[in-house]
Amino acid sequence: MTFGTSTVLGYPRIGGNRELKKAVEEYWAGRIDAAALEATAASLRAQVWQTLRDARLDAIPSNTFSYYDHVLDTAIAVGAVPARFRRLGLSELDTYFAMARGADTEPALELTKWFATNYHYLVPEIDADTGFAANPAKALREYGEARTLGLTTRPVLVGPATFLLLAKGVDPFARLDDLVDTYAEILSELARAGVEWVQLDEPAYVADRTSAQIDGLRRAYIRLGELEQRPRIFVATYFGELNDALPALLGTPVEAIGLDLVAGPGNLRRLADAGPLRGRTIVAGLVDGHNIWRTNLRAAAVTGATVAALADHVAVSTSCSLLHVPVDLTAETRLDPQLRQRLAFARQKVDEVVLLGGALRDGTGDLPAPPPSAPAAWRHDDVRARLTALRPADRRRGDYADRAAQQQERLRLPDLPTTTIGSFPQTAELRQARADLRAGVLDEAGYADRMRAEIEHVIRLQEQLGLDVLVHGEPERNDMVQYFGEQLDGFAATDSGWVQSYGSRCVRPPIIYGDVARKAPMTVEWSTYAQSLTNRPVKGMLTGPVTILAWSFVRTDQPCADTADQVALALRDECRDLEAAGLRIIQVDEPALRELLPLRREHQEAYLDWAVNAFRLATSGVSDATQIHTHLCYSEFGDVITAIDTLDADVTSIEASRSKMEILADLAAIGYGRGVGPGVWDIHSPRVPPHDEVVAALQQAVAAVAPQRLWVNPDCGLKTRGYPEVKASLQNLVAAAAAMRDN
Repeated sequence: MTFGTSTVLGYPRIGGNRELKKAVEEYWAGRIDAAALEATAASLRAQVWQTLRDARLDAIPSNTFSYYDHVLDTAIAVGAVPARFRRLGLSELDTYFAMARGADTEPALELTKWFATNYHYLVPEIDADTGFAANPAKALREYGEARTLGLTTRPVLVGPATFLLLAKGVDPFARLDDLVDTYAEILSELARAGVEWVQLDEPAYVADRTSAQIDGLRRAYIRLGELEQRPRIFVATYFGELNDALPALLGTPVEAIGLDLVAGPGNLRRLADAGPLRGRTIVAGLVDGHNIWRTNLRAAAVTGATVAALADHVAVSTSCSLLHVPVDLTAETRLDPQLRQRLAFARQKVDEVVLLGGALRDGTGDLPAPPPSAPAAWRHDDVRARLTALRPADRRRGDYADRAAQQQERLRLPDLPTTTIGSFPQTAELRQARADLRAGVLDEAGYADRMRAEIEHVIRLQEQLGLDVLVHGEPERNDMVQYFGEQLDGFAATDSGWVQSYGSRCVRPPIIYGDVARKAPMTVEWSTYAQSLTNRPVKGMLTGPVTILAWSFVRTDQPCADTADQVALALRDECRDLEAAGLRIIQVDEPALRELLPLRREHQEAYLDWAVNAFRLATSGVSDATQIHTHLCYSEFGDVITAIDTLDADVTSIEASRSKMEILADLAAIGYGRGVGPGVWDIHSPRVPPHDEVVAALQQAVAAVAPQRLWVNPDCGLKTRGYPEVKASLQNLVAAAAAMRDN
């Protein structure tokens, strides 16, 4: 198999109708067995390979399928299974899911963001006692399945250096030589099975790396390249520029190197500086795998021709895996034709790659014209005028000490106040009500009655449990970003644009195509109704401007900072309306603050400046007596700890259970002095945290944060959990807070 002129780095694995999600959840619920789950998985894999073959893609990847996460799959492939999971005595599949979701006695692996995406990976746990062992069974099995279909594929694994750089433990990278020996065994076994090419992904090197880490990369691939029996090696990188890591890779015997030329245009200059590349394939990432806009194929072909002048062989690819975009645009029959003609989902991006590969081989004469410019109707001149008129004072509130005094006088909360993050379980009945509304089976009045009934149920449950600050449960919201996108000008929603976020969790990111403007209040009716049912404070719940951008497909024809401020103005108006309606606490969630952080430090200050300014624009229009909360989850927060402080929220709730309260030391180090709620219950696991475990977490938190500033809450919203575990877990949470107050 030659590499050819076209390939992709990966493809969505969930199925066009989320078949994988449904099968995995059926397995977890005990309604199907492992054989039935695997049958669905095998069918989905075959569909992907056949789709790529029928598109005339030259080189097709395999081993990109995953039941939960590809980093977890790599951990299994190298034997990095912590002893605490081995001791459970479960089957291989159930051990895998225990690592992902936790088990009765063991918490799951930590979950965090995959570089600058909304995909979450499971963080490997590596220490000096981790016994690596080659286990290429999955890669070999999928390679064999493809062979039965007449296809020769390229197995994909996370590369050894990136795997360790993403891991947690005492200096995991010190184990690189040991791990490379394990990869050598895997490669040798793949070669014995007839595998001609293997793809090893090393995206960690588009971030800042030390000279020792770059030298480790070089050393690893010299070692693997010198194996007597191995497939040819394709090292794929994506999400940015390699900088000094590129010459390091070029100094190894690997046969192919992949470069992201969308997010990392500087890679082209580095490539030119390297001089003639003899006997090497450069896989040029010319089609954006991280967004849904059509490629300007003529401009991309010019870039491809430049690469072709520098290397003996060039193949066109996506900039990264297509895991991050929806499967197929043809399912979106209800989109505005003016917007639809500007879009490309995974299936369409494969066609773009094939066209560009053909253009490199045969010339560019048949490439289509670039997408048209945005129509004037997508502009909002009044929004643009508001942004122009903004002053620094519009992004500032009063002194925190004064605010805190006013808020306590108004709220009268105890030490260690208890609350939740926002959502309560999204039951099958709620999802059916939304489906019935869309289908016309249920009218607007009937739907509103159903939502009000659920809100009252949630309020009464929280009162019964003894929570101090309540939420309305968000039964009317399909998703924390999509819900707002459907009510704002400048956004479009899809019918089937599902993208995997983690495990079986899929989202439908809205598309920001024009100027953003609020048409009417979006949450006031539901929040006001909830507050009318109780004397306890109810939080108004909004999603912040940065998260709305991060979890949408964003327009690329203006700076993100401008789009963020447009969203922030809409939220500012919503905050004012919530305050006017009597809400005393408003939570504006920014779980994606860390997600959009540029991977190179040189670009981070500018990003954090506009991200913080957008949040403050959204939240600074209310009085000092109104308490502003924010929420952050599942990221490496130490990288943005100063920005978290600069957001100037009165209370910040934050994921902390899987990371064992690590964030508290970071907050203490910068002198953070406002309210904080480190999560004491990992809601992404089905296990109920026992009372003693919650008390222990709170004891750890109280050692770092004064009780007057410490809030008690779960890690995240509860929409994915069931009511039995929610009730039991919240009972333990409230009881633990009471026990701590008594002490």
